[in-house]
Amino acid sequence: MNEYIWETAEELDKKIADRVRLIRKRRSISQEKLAQISGVSFGSVKRFETTGQISLLSLTRIAMALDMADDLRQLFTEVPYRNIQEVINENK
Repeated sequence: MNEYIWETAEELDKKIADRVRLIRKRRSISQEKLAQISGVSFGSVKRFETTGQISLLSLTRIAMALDMADDLRQLFTEVPYRNIQEVINENK
């Protein structure tokens, strides 16, 4: 794999958390309220927004609470083939 990685996994996670925090604030929802409506603990919401660390299930619950589940549904749906071998592998 000769692709260049411009950010670490942790940096990408933090960018996602920053986007979620921005949406939460835009909608005037406190961290406490988000925890309540999503069923995710306040500590997990706070840690996510601070570090980007969260379980996939908790991220899904937060996305659903913020009416962003469609964004998760679209994740990896339009991934282009990198080469002919991927096309062959998919059709096996």
